[in-house]
Amino acid sequence: MNEELKRERALASFDPNELSAFLYRGEDNCAALKNFENLVVSNPQLDNSNAYFLTIEESYENALKAEIEFLKLKKEIDFEKLHPSVQILCRNMVIQVAPFALHRSMFTTMIKNQSTSEQLKKWMPLIEKYQIIGSYAQTELGHGTNVRALETTATYNPSTETFILHSPTLMSTKWWPGSIGHTATHVILMARLITTGKDHGIHPFVVQIRSLEDHSVLPGIKLGHIGPKMGYATIDNGFLCFNHVHIPRENMLMKYNKVSPNGIYVKAKGYNEKLSYLSMVMIRAYLVFDAGFFLSRSCTIAIRYSAIRRQGKINKRGPESKILDYKTQQYALLPVLATSYAFWLTGLKVFQLYLKVQMEITQQCFDNAQELHATCAGMKAFSSQVAANGSEICRFRCGGHGFSMSSGLPSIYANVLAPMCTYEGDNIVMMLQTARYLTKCSSKLMSGEKISTPAAEYLTSFTGATRCTVTSPDEFRNPKMLMRIFKHRAARLVLAVSKKHQRILSSGVSPGEAWNRCSVDLVRAAKAHCHQFVVEQFASTIENGNFSDELRPVMDALFFLYSLHGIVEEAKDFLKDGFLSDDQLEMASDVLMEILDEIRPNAICLVDAFIHSDHALNSVIGRYDGNVYENMMKWAESFPLNERPVLPAYEKYLRPLLKGELASKL
Repeated sequence: MNEELKRERALASFDPNELSAFLYRGEDNCAALKNFENLVVSNPQLDNSNAYFLTIEESYENALKAEIEFLKLKKEIDFEKLHPSVQILCRNMVIQVAPFALHRSMFTTMIKNQSTSEQLKKWMPLIEKYQIIGSYAQTELGHGTNVRALETTATYNPSTETFILHSPTLMSTKWWPGSIGHTATHVILMARLITTGKDHGIHPFVVQIRSLEDHSVLPGIKLGHIGPKMGYATIDNGFLCFNHVHIPRENMLMKYNKVSPNGIYVKAKGYNEKLSYLSMVMIRAYLVFDAGFFLSRSCTIAIRYSAIRRQGKINKRGPESKILDYKTQQYALLPVLATSYAFWLTGLKVFQLYLKVQMEITQQCFDNAQELHATCAGMKAFSSQVAANGSEICRFRCGGHGFSMSSGLPSIYANVLAPMCTYEGDNIVMMLQTARYLTKCSSKLMSGEKISTPAAEYLTSFTGATRCTVTSPDEFRNPKMLMRIFKHRAARLVLAVSKKHQRILSSGVSPGEAWNRCSVDLVRAAKAHCHQFVVEQFASTIENGNFSDELRPVMDALFFLYSLHGIVEEAKDFLKDGFLSDDQLEMASDVLMEILDEIRPNAICLVDAFIHSDHALNSVIGRYDGNVYENMMKWAESFPLNERPVLPAYEKYLRPLLKGELASKL
């Protein structure tokens, strides 16, 4: 163990094991996680030391091998009884980006949520035994977020009792579905249902795309891998199109809507088309937790390295200073640490909300479905973008070594920035969906109706003339005051853009154009709404936490840091209507600097509490033992190109140049 990290851990004022038990909902879960880590590390099939040296094909094959090993390891622990956060961590310990991810998530969830009892009996045993491997095909080359405009058709033929799947244009080619390139045997296909000459919109169908005998592509289907991309190298994202392919009538998922043998379409009573997209809402709920999860990995690496790395001197006497002792480094990294906790805990809350509403929907109660959709859409966008920015800050603050793949930070950044900020809905579009919900709530409020949904209830207490009552720095350590500040800002922006939208509509402009003119302000308001939502969830989770006297002030400090950093960084919004004064903002900034000092001694144990194993982090500079430099040299020496001192390129290009054979041509 590096002596620097020994001393850092000795500085902590709390027991990191207590915090781990809180994060993973119990000591039993923590013990299961560590037991699983031992199983992973002792399995030679899961060695990931060369992961950054692999080609795309090698990465894919390595990921498949890891997936198979994971399925075996699940049997050695009571996996399904673990808390969802622990399940995610176990999976990511084996492989961060898995070829079977869509099989476990979207494909299985759609089957469970949209199938009749007969369909469940048919498909679920095959899914659970991995006798088929599923994917989810929605996005097309020409349309992504605008689901209603998808072009792939499923036309019912009553004479054969089959649906005829067809991709009528190049733009209707399914594009981006994970696992399509080489892995999946079946997909949930989102296509336009056409029967008796009428288009009934987008519906889900189970479609076999490859032979279960030899994995060959079935007749009438064209598919393949879409090629290299930024991040997610282990996922074989692909393209898929159909040329009048017949599938049985029973392959349409018919829990809610049905097509009879003679082609009559029957829509379920009280059916909302958003039910077809409930699985996407589930993924968005997961992504909020994922944002905190990946951000916690980034700051674990960066903060450990910052406690090892010495550079320059704060004081002329003595050794060079740890870069974590510089205020600029603390201001960059410690708010990222606080944000990872905020998103981790908020993500668990959002997923609980999803489970609650899903249960209500099974009982034909759709009262909270809109709120769930708006919350998950906005929070997916907000958390993934902040996580991408935070991961890049962590990489940047590790200097040159953060640029090396050996740090683990470039792969985390790529996996957060590219996929998380894009899939399951473009972030701007997601923010606008949340904004639409908020403007509807505002319209109700302005017309004298009550707002009963918890997520938007804060709009009812807004009064424009209100001023922040803080008179001393200590009042910025009051959670209720901080929540009030964030709610005021969000309410002001939401109500202002709602009124602006109404004014433009009243002038005779079309609804689409009025929305477009307000879109920048709408996104800003939705972000403010999401920001206050995180502050509220973070505060309530800490308030209700059963912490020891040693841990409680540490958790309070994390909450204060997250909130005050948001105020200082977004100062314009809080100052604009005079709610905060310049003097109050200065006080908030001073308290923020005090809290950096309070968190600094606990920084290493705060990242240790996430229990990210060295195997999972796969980072030379983020090692638990802190032995960075000797292992960095070992990593470089193991690079396959170093096995050959002289490469073939020497004979082709360097030797002729060095020997003067090209002199006459240069």
